[in-house]
Amino acid sequence: MEFRVDRRSGVATYLQLVTQVKQALRLGVLEPGDRLPTAREVVEATAINPNTVLKAYRELEREGLVEPRPGAGTFVRRSLAHPEAAADSPLRLELSAWTARARAAGLDREDITALITATVDASFREDTT
Repeated sequence: MEFRVDRRSGVATYLQLVTQVKQALRLGVLEPGDRLPTAREVVEATAINPNTVLKAYRELEREGLVEPRPGAGTFVRRSLAHPEAAADSPLRLELSAWTARARAAGLDREDITALITATVDASFREDTT
């Protein structure tokens, strides 16, 4: 797992790490038993403070997603994956094709993300009415 930190996003760095781990758990990139990178590895790759990494890992532990093992590292306890989100699932393949069409139509990453977010938000609002 490689972390990416966007210092311009306005989102706290530790929350970016937490979100990325959760996304990897949802997509099946990380599975129970997998070891997360050490704080030192994350610091070397991202140039962030080690305490920030540890704060993110503590949050993930608090949520029951990972567990520290003294002397061994931090390991995934449970998955958030759904088979419908797997890389070869029909839904994922359809979304991938749609994204390719959106890019071909001239939309950039931010346009596509905004469109998807607005659509998802509208869908969930409809579910609550």
